[in-house]
Amino acid sequence: MISVAEALDRIFALAAPVGRETVGLRQAAGRVLAEPAVARRTQPPFAASAMDGYAIRGAELAIGAGFEVVGESAAGGSYPGTLAPGEAVRIFTGAPVPAGADHVVIQEDTRREGSRITLAEGLGDGANIRPAGGDFSEGDEMLAPGRRLGPAEIALLAAMNIPQVAVYRRPDVALICTGDELVMPGETPGPSQIVTSNAFGLAAMFEAAGASARILPIARDTAESLEQCLDLAAEADLVVTCGGASVGEHDIVADVARARGMALEFHKVAMRPGKPLMAGRMGGVPMVGLPGNPVSAMVCGRIFVVPMLEAMTGRTARPAARATIRLAAPIPANGPREHYMRATLGPEGIALLPSQDSSLLGILAQADALLVRPPSDPARDTGASVEYIAL
Repeated sequence: MISVAEALDRIFALAAPVGRETVGLRQAAGRVLAEPAVARRTQPPFAASAMDGYAIRGAELAIGAGFEVVGESAAGGSYPGTLAPGEAVRIFTGAPVPAGADHVVIQEDTRREGSRITLAEGLGDGANIRPAGGDFSEGDEMLAPGRRLGPAEIALLAAMNIPQVAVYRRPDVALICTGDELVMPGETPGPSQIVTSNAFGLAAMFEAAGASARILPIARDTAESLEQCLDLAAEADLVVTCGGASVGEHDIVADVARARGMALEFHKVAMRPGKPLMAGRMGGVPMVGLPGNPVSAMVCGRIFVVPMLEAMTGRTARPAARATIRLAAPIPANGPREHYMRATLGPEGIALLPSQDSSLLGILAQADALLVRPPSDPARDTGASVEYIAL
C-alpha cells in the first residue's frame, strides 16, 4: 500500500490538460480559462459621475455658492459644451462629466429654484467622479489562464468587450460500474441484487468539477462484459471504474486492464474508506479504479478524481483544500490508515456522524465535511484542533 499523498502524486502525473476550445460567454460559466483575458476597451471609457447631482468646477465649491444650470448629462448621452465659471450641469450616475467640470455635488446638498442651484450646508467629501480607466484600461490583462469562470468573471469579460473566450475542453469521463448484483435505477432488483448508485453520484460530482460524464452499461462479472464496456470508453479522456478493484475472485478489473496493456501506477492506498483503489494508464488514457462500496467510491472520487479533473482542465494540480476546526465532541484514536470520517459542521465545531460504515449513503448525505485523521492519530478531546475537507 502507498500513502494518500503518494497516490495523489501519481494521479497528478497521469493528468495532462485536455485540449482547448473557444466558446461564447453564455457557454463559458464554470469553464477554465486557457488564455490570458486582455481588455479590449477602457472601463469606464470616460470620467463618469458616481452620484446623481450637479457637475461644477471644483474651485467654486463653497457653501452658499450659486450656479446657473445650463444643461444635462445622462447615461448614454453627454453635455456637448465646456463648463464656464458659475455654470452647473445636471448629471446622473454613470453619465460623462462635462468638459471643464471636476466635481459633482450630490443633489441632496443643493437647493434648486428654476434654473439655478445653491450649495447647501453639509457638503460631503470627495469629488464623486469615477476616473476614466478606474476599473481597467484597454490592453490590461485582467484574468490569467487557469481561472475558473464564475459569475463575476463572466461579467468582467463582458465589460471588457470579449464575446468569446478560449477555455479548456471539458474532460470526457467514461464511468463503468461493475457487478452482477447491480441494476439501474427504476429496474426491479432480483433477490440478490441492489440498485446502482455510484455512477450517478460520481457523474454529478465530476460534472460539478467541470467534466462531461458518460455512464456506460453495467459491466457484469466476466472479462467479456468488462471488455465490451472498456471498448465503449475508448475515446474518453479518463476512464473511471467502480467496483471489482479488490482481491476477490469476482474482482477482475485489474486483470482485464493489465491484459489490455494498462501500466499500473498503484493498487491499494493506506486510507479509510477506499483501500482497494488503483490507477494507471491504458492505451494512453488515464484510468482510475474506485472501490465499489458507495461511500468509499464517493470519498475516493472527492479526494482523487476531482483534483485530477481540475488538473486536466488547466488548473494547478493540488489536493482537496483542508481547513482547521475545533472538535465539538471527543473522538477515539485512529488506526494505521488515514481516515476520512463523515462529519457535520456547527457552531461548536465539527462532530462525527454516528456511523462510519462505508455502505451508508444516508449518513454521507447528512455530512458536510470529511474529518481527516492521520494514521495512528491519538484520541482527541473536545476543543482539539483537527483538519477537515468541506463537501
